Amino acid sequence: MTKQIVVLSGKGGTGKTTVTASLTALIAREMSLVIADCDVDAPNLHFLLSPRILHEEDFVGAKLAEIDRERCIECGECAKVCRFDAIRDMQVRVVKCSGCGVCAITCPAGAIAMREQVTGKVYLSETKYGMFSHARLQPASEGSGMLVTMVRQQAERISKKRDVPLLLIDGPPGIGCTATASLTGTDLTLIVTEPTLSGIHDMERVLGLARHFRVPALICINQADLNPKNTAHIYERAREWGAEVISEIPFDRDVPRSILARAPLV
Repeated sequence: MTKQIVVLSGKGGTGKTTVTASLTALIAREMSLVIADCDVDAPNLHFLLSPRILHEEDFVGAKLAEIDRERCIECGECAKVCRFDAIRDMQVRVVKCSGCGVCAITCPAGAIAMREQVTGKVYLSETKYGMFSHARLQPASEGSGMLVTMVRQQAERISKKRDVPLLLIDGPPGIGCTATASLTGTDLTLIVTEPTLSGIHDMERVLGLARHFRVPALICINQADLNPKNTAHIYERAREWGAEVISEIPFDRDVPRSILARAPLV
């Protein structure tokens, strides 16, 4: 059975994706794996893995109102019931429409239909480290949690088909729906944090999320040598949460160079 490890961080900028890329390269030397980038709102792992896309499909993540002007009687009821001010002068303002469908239900002439909208792409790629499942959500689009689920399901199918022992997931920052969709059902989470007050605070939020879903958590402190006092505090907080700090990564100027080279550090 394929084991699943998800790499998370409470905040952006801790080096989560950089760590994930290096883990990918190291693990690939010892065993086969499948990689998934579940940070669908701002995916970056592909920059470091240089994937070759094998397949892509549209992601339908929303429905938007569409007014049939020939059937519209211009009663204005749709505009009155829209809480998002998405309808003006019998025109739908796409950027404000939430796809709730209240206008379509209210329209006495049946002139409004809810049309499915493509809001992203799901990709299956190959890299020199293993198969790679990833996606991109269009800016300000809904359905990020559903898109994460699609990315994971695709990665799980490939893992099962090829009998791969490990699925490594680069999760999103924070504790929102995409983090939840990335974390649930995994075997282990690695939390990448940094020795700053915000890093410590947000690390604890992810620890709380992992505890809620009963997923064991380990901690990696990135740039640990920049603030020894806060690094020591991370150890204290980890002990209180019953989590183990398994790694300290020092500040290294080769990291930004590897990013510019679009390759893992190791």
